[in-house]
Amino acid sequence: MDSTIDLSDASKALDLFNIRYQLIRLEDTITFHLIERAQFPLNATIYKAGGIAIPNSDLSLFDWIMSASERLHALVRRYESPDETPFFPSALEKPILQPLHYPQILHANDVNVNPEIKDSYINHILPTVCAQREERPEQQENYGSAATIDVLVLQSLSRRIHFGKFVAESKFRTETDRFVKLIKAEDRKGIDEAITNMAVEQQVLDRLKLKAATYGTDPSGGSRDVGKIDVDAVVNTYKNYVIPLTKVVEVEYLMQRLKGTEWE
Repeated sequence: MDSTIDLSDASKALDLFNIRYQLIRLEDTITFHLIERAQFPLNATIYKAGGIAIPNSDLSLFDWIMSASERLHALVRRYESPDETPFFPSALEKPILQPLHYPQILHANDVNVNPEIKDSYINHILPTVCAQREERPEQQENYGSAATIDVLVLQSLSRRIHFGKFVAESKFRTETDRFVKLIKAEDRKGIDEAITNMAVEQQVLDRLKLKAATYGTDPSGGSRDVGKIDVDAVVNTYKNYVIPLTKVVEVEYLMQRLKGTEWE
């Protein structure tokens, strides 16, 4: 959980400056977690259901750790927050803490692309992040460490991508007439074009490239494949998956934005 947005105040939560500041902070979080994950081999076994024997479970080690983590975090209200989206909602339990009463910030909050995020991470992002370690065989002693870091990476990616709901709501309130027309016409392509700012996207990629190169530098001056990460792997994570999936969230959020409103 890495939030500085005041979710008790709708106007602050939907202020694009505040949202962008939060997204920049999440860039740091995601980059650091990816660098940590890159220090281990891919260890593909931890993503295979039944690949590692777990008592009373047929889940993969990764899924088992993720679901257990979410179940624990749910007990202390993590998934009561409108900026959190669980991977295993059916595993959540009621919080032991008293509920917090958030204002109505989002019109709806049921857009969930976590299955797509997880698939992209395991099948596409991880192989590139761990490419420098490909020559190393699986290390059973690192199964737990690798899977634990995976949980952190995926939770950060999920928060970053699902923040698209806040961006979409902010843009809708700023250009209501424009988006009402696009939504009524079911013009997903037009909505995608309306929410896209290529200049801002390039700024994000340039900033990530600098961060990955800076944070991933081995301060000891050691060899290139020790303690570092492929900068392109970090940039491409955003270019090919984070930004496109964020747009999916924004478009799908906006497509249901008129339900139960005066514009429906």
